[in-house]
Amino acid sequence: MQYEKSLAQFIQETREKAGLSISGLAKKTAIPLEQLEDIESGKDLFLPATVRQKLAKGLKINPSDIKQYERIMLVSYDKVNEDYIQNVKKAILEGETDNLRCPICGSKLNTKITRLIDLENKIALHPKAQCSKCSFQIK
Repeated sequence: MQYEKSLAQFIQETREKAGLSISGLAKKTAIPLEQLEDIESGKDLFLPATVRQKLAKGLKINPSDIKQYERIMLVSYDKVNEDYIQNVKKAILEGETDNLRCPICGSKLNTKITRLIDLENKIALHPKAQCSKCSFQIK
């Protein structure tokens, strides 16, 4: 069985080879430190093109070098019972995330809350979840 490197491993190894700390890479690329930590911890499996380009420039590599390690989301939450999705979102917002499991493979869900500002300058909390083993995500 051939070992396949994850996006998180690739970014971390490339950053270290470049002699950069994670905070140094954040400064160099203007990518928030929290977002880089999510990438290096495996929470983010697929990157927006702008983030991929900034990372590539900061690491002095080609964006396609990064893209080959990204996982395309194969399972989306719309294929799962909507009640389950709503219950997971509610649990995330209430901070009850210890026992959340993927409906596809049963593995632990990695969770976070994104804070967005709406058109009326009000903060909106948006719960997100991603399976630690398969490609299931709630965006």
